Amino acid sequence: MQVLDNAKKICISVIGSGDDALNPQIAKIANEVGREIASRGAVLVCGGLGGVMAEAAKGAKENGGLTIGILPGGDSGSANPFIDIALPTGLGFSRNVLVVYSGDAVIAVSGRLGTLSEISYALLKKKPVIGIHTWNLEQLSGRMPSYEAKAYRDSIIRCENAKEAVDKAFAIIENKEKCKNETN
Repeated sequence: MQVLDNAKKICISVIGSGDDALNPQIAKIANEVGREIASRGAVLVCGGLGGVMAEAAKGAKENGGLTIGILPGGDSGSANPFIDIALPTGLGFSRNVLVVYSGDAVIAVSGRLGTLSEISYALLKKKPVIGIHTWNLEQLSGRMPSYEAKAYRDSIIRCENAKEAVDKAFAIIENKEKCKNETN
């Protein structure tokens, strides 16, 4: 009889542009993020389409990882070929909420307006957001009261490469789990 492992797997949401014409440097970084996530036994969650999502999922698959794609449309066939579990939602961009809420941490690689919406949802949910060449929310700080400005300025943890980003994500998740276990 097979015994199931009931330990919860760490899930990392990877967000970024769905544009298939990615800058080669961004494509490489996204692929490396996926590889790093898989090398640690975590599950990669993304929007399941092209661009950063496909490159990250490809990197995870090449390193033996499990990938979940939360799709905007109703057809599981629209998922990129590196998605193991395709979850069609029929929600359009509203599925961005599900993408970021499903991760224990969020890694943003570059990105456009859809990525900005995902960053916003993650911050509202108090999810850690680690960014590589992504949005700079400091530009918002000049339009807010000073007590809120610092929160936006420091809200995205900036990293230069995939390893550093995944290291930070795991450090935050493990610290959060440690704190939770100490209070129980």
